Amino acid sequence: MNLPNALTIGRIFLVPILVVVLLADQSPNRSTSWDAWQFFGVSKEILGAVIFGIASLTDWLDGFIARRRGQVTEFGQWMDPLADKLLVSAALVSLVQMGLAPAWMVAVILGREFTVTILRTIVHARGQSLPASWVGKIKLVAQVVAILVLILGQGHMREFYVLGQIALWVATIAALVSGVDYYRRFPPARAPRSP
Repeated sequence: MNLPNALTIGRIFLVPILVVVLLADQSPNRSTSWDAWQFFGVSKEILGAVIFGIASLTDWLDGFIARRRGQVTEFGQWMDPLADKLLVSAALVSLVQMGLAPAWMVAVILGREFTVTILRTIVHARGQSLPASWVGKIKLVAQVVAILVLILGQGHMREFYVLGQIALWVATIAALVSGVDYYRRFPPARAPRSP
């Protein structure tokens, strides 16, 4: 296994750790060993943001290394998007559970992710490609910013919460626009009209 693929697999292993850290109960009346480990002087917000930040960095790093070293593989081309979707889905669903993100926005973003995955799978099966659009890249950046800022600002800074909500709105709108754009750029994927 080459380094880019190892980074992708590492990102997948970080997903359940992120969920546990974000959703762990830190109420003061709990006295389990998990709660003691959890604090070590570091809040769950900081720890969660660090885990998500490292995982997001590996997303960029694995692609960069694969292209730079000529180590692009079929495995990496399939696993990298899967790892991304697992990470973002886990983080967004956790934010909904924590009361930091509206469920309908997360449903729109995740619905777009899975729809585009289906379109790309159809395109790939036909031996074609469907490259990412600039709107999709805006969505990705807004998503990462929203998740990081909402995790960091949980219950502490009103400014972080507002910034996170703005980034989440940008991600939601960009998800809708880029989803329509993907669909528009691949007409053969549409169901044929009945006569």
